[in-house]
Amino acid sequence: MAKNKDQRKEDSLSEVENALTKSEQFIEDNQKILSIVVGAIVIVVAGYLSFTKLYIQPKEETAQSQMFMAENYFAKDSFNLAINGDGNYLGFIDIIDEYSVTKSANLAKYYTGISYLHLGEYDEAINYLNDFETEDLLLAPIKIGSIGDAYMELGEADKALSNYKKAYGYDNELTAPIYMMKAAKYLESEGDLNGALELYNTIKNEYPDSSEGSTIEKYIARVETTLSK
Repeated sequence: MAKNKDQRKEDSLSEVENALTKSEQFIEDNQKILSIVVGAIVIVVAGYLSFTKLYIQPKEETAQSQMFMAENYFAKDSFNLAINGDGNYLGFIDIIDEYSVTKSANLAKYYTGISYLHLGEYDEAINYLNDFETEDLLLAPIKIGSIGDAYMELGEADKALSNYKKAYGYDNELTAPIYMMKAAKYLESEGDLNGALELYNTIKNEYPDSSEGSTIEKYIARVETTLSK
């Protein structure tokens, strides 16, 4: 028995040695190619770091400072000035065009989309919001829900509802009840009372402390009364 164990141990050691020998031989045979590959990787990484530090970072800092006034106009609901600037300060579209590689330019797409939504230019709102990229758990559902708002205004209710569902699918107690309520109200207006009631009850049970939750009982009572007739 002990002899078998020793034999297996020797076999294992022999396999390891063979593998190491083959690896060493492969490295020796392909040393030139491997050196070129490693060198190329080093050059790419160094180039990326240099590009980021020497080009992107200064651009980002400038974009942030330039966007301050546009954000200020946005906060004051001066959406035209926020989008186009005032002649002295850049608007969001200028930031997008001149600083396209920056995070600020990406955020400017969000601001521009929301601004166009408020101005009633719904196709433009959809275009800019679709271009805005984010994984933020607050901005992502607002982006999608706002696209839903734009589609609803354009009379494309199916697309609006699809976006509302995506928006309230995010685990966010601030935004989920908002878009759930919008979807429920539309379903109720279209006669889908059971669908609306399901969403109203979800708001009641899962988001009772939200603004929507504080008034939800009247919507539930209204639908239940209609259904009972």
